[in-house]
Amino acid sequence: MKAIQHRTIPPSATIRQALEALNQSDGPMTVLVVDEDGRLCGSVTDGDIRRAMLSDVTMDTSVAKAMNPAPRKLVQGQEAIGLVKELTALGIRSLPIVDRNQRLLRVVDLATIDSVLPLRALIMAGGRGMRLKPYTDSLPKPLIPVRGRPIIEHALELIGRSGIEDVSISVNYLREMIKDHLGDGRQYGLRLSYLEEDMPLGTAGALDMLRDRAPGHVLMMNSDLLTDIDLASMYSLFKERDADLVVATTAHVVDLPYAVMDLDEDTVVALREKPSLSYPCNAGIYLIHDRALARVPKGRPYNATELLQDILDSKGRVHAFPIEGYWFDIGRHDDLQRAGMHDGPSH
Repeated sequence: MKAIQHRTIPPSATIRQALEALNQSDGPMTVLVVDEDGRLCGSVTDGDIRRAMLSDVTMDTSVAKAMNPAPRKLVQGQEAIGLVKELTALGIRSLPIVDRNQRLLRVVDLATIDSVLPLRALIMAGGRGMRLKPYTDSLPKPLIPVRGRPIIEHALELIGRSGIEDVSISVNYLREMIKDHLGDGRQYGLRLSYLEEDMPLGTAGALDMLRDRAPGHVLMMNSDLLTDIDLASMYSLFKERDADLVVATTAHVVDLPYAVMDLDEDTVVALREKPSLSYPCNAGIYLIHDRALARVPKGRPYNATELLQDILDSKGRVHAFPIEGYWFDIGRHDDLQRAGMHDGPSH
């Protein structure tokens, strides 16, 4: 989620001072009115001032006479799935984010996001990538370039466009290379932190370290995926079903080389010539309810499939979300060739 530079003025400011602030604004032409406690009181645009000037005001009149006292805003932790499209259609370019006391936290550039999902994210980036040797002898798999940039940057872009700001990355093999490349995430409009595995913890063991940091539902995904999954729709399913876990699925088609006969005992009732069978397969992307995080054991390897099975065994709610767009798991040499997007690693 990319925050943009914005200008603020106090409620005591005049219309003249609001115009001066608007003239100095580098971003969307909106100035926010914020009191001494940091609370958002209103917003002022060029149009607001023009309309005010048509009534009985002067340049030295209080900005309160011109401002919009109820600007569109979002309280941190709330979702905004349809709101972003609605505001963009109205020509609104920025969205203030406030805390529950209406204190301004940041302003989001609506051109860079599709939604605002109340999630934190975990990217699993600790694996050795043995199937991609010799590339991964000197380069961690998340940094292998795909479409001209490291594969993990595609995941970060997907997460950022969903309005998720806090992203943790589990690292182990060649961890310093990953940390040095990604840094604190500011260049991606994100806040990145790192969960350092002293031993390989599997595909979900790092959730134990994340659980102790802050409450909240988690989007967890592998670092070597290239996909245009609709995370907003996946979250809608997660919320509607009150799911413990939603797993994204991708269709895997098996072409059988023989005719298949449907039998009733020894009677042939139908014949299908070389059918194609489609199976929903795990796509390595999960939405996990915070109540399910207590199932993750401390300090030992644990896989996402174990978490899924543990929830099923306890009669919890697990739902599947089919990916309608593209999905590539860049885990093997032929996966890279199949995607047709590999530019070759840079050392």
